[in-house]
Amino acid sequence: MKAIKRDYKKEYAKYGSKLKAKKYRAELNQINRKKGNYGNEDGMDEAHPATGGKTRKQKASKNRANNRPKKRNSV
Repeated sequence: MKAIKRDYKKEYAKYGSKLKAKKYRAELNQINRKKGNYGNEDGMDEAHPATGGKTRKQKASKNRANNRPKKRNSV
């Protein structure tokens, strides 16, 4: 089985560069800074649960895996 290489530049151009995505990232960074989680190297992030605007502390690897699309559109 041949592995498919991801085109991160194409993915960013398709989603990450959009104004909505930039605002979402800025909001999450702001929350992490306010709660003292940004750059303290504890491996934790503030995560948005499925509903509501509240956040909770969660492992960064788990949080980032949850937020990716189920199907990559760049492939």
